[in-house]
Amino acid sequence: ENVLGYLEGTDKSDELIVVTAHYDHIGKKTDGTGDLINNGADDDGSGTVAVLELASLFAKAKSEGNGPRRSMLFMTVTGEEMGLLGSEYYSENPVFPLSSTVVDLNIDMIGRWDPEHKGKPDYVYVIGSDKLSQELHQLSERVNRTYTQLDFDYTYNDVNHPSNLYKRSDHWNFAKNDIPIIFYFDDIHEDYHRPNDEVDKIDFDLLMKKTKMIFYTTWELANKND
Repeated sequence: ENVLGYLEGTDKSDELIVVTAHYDHIGKKTDGTGDLINNGADDDGSGTVAVLELASLFAKAKSEGNGPRRSMLFMTVTGEEMGLLGSEYYSENPVFPLSSTVVDLNIDMIGRWDPEHKGKPDYVYVIGSDKLSQELHQLSERVNRTYTQLDFDYTYNDVNHPSNLYKRSDHWNFAKNDIPIIFYFDDIHEDYHRPNDEVDKIDFDLLMKKTKMIFYTTWELANKND
């Protein structure tokens, strides 16, 4: 089951910002010895807790009289590992009209480093921000420059990249319906889809910085004038 948390906006409540992460993983290995449980701390525990934190922050803002202008949908989806099934189901049976959905920000693995960035500035792979909206891309860049100064790596933004990541997480079911998206990602590291993807390998400082960046981006999108 997908899990949806809705927060109604103020004067632009008929427009919707969606923030997604998948909470399923691949289960238990069927062979071998030792630890056989794939807990998925990074894939996608990191994204799931980021969505929960963002929902908490927006709810707190609304309770203090500073709620977002646009409505918010914080959605953790199921079945991503089986073929993006949860987000596909939502796109085919939307609770809120896709025609009023402004953007999907999808968070799938943001708690680790990859070898390419070890010893370098804090980073995140940003995928898809310019594919359907140059305005979204420019807002994303401006917010990061202003607040968080992460290194935005666009390596996987190339639709011809052999990994084809633009179509491999839940944002794709929004993008294929012409809804602008951003996919935040930290790379397919050595513990990807293995029992070693454990919580003690999460870099919580980096996870916090990425979540802050996504918060600022989401806040700007939810409150901009047009």
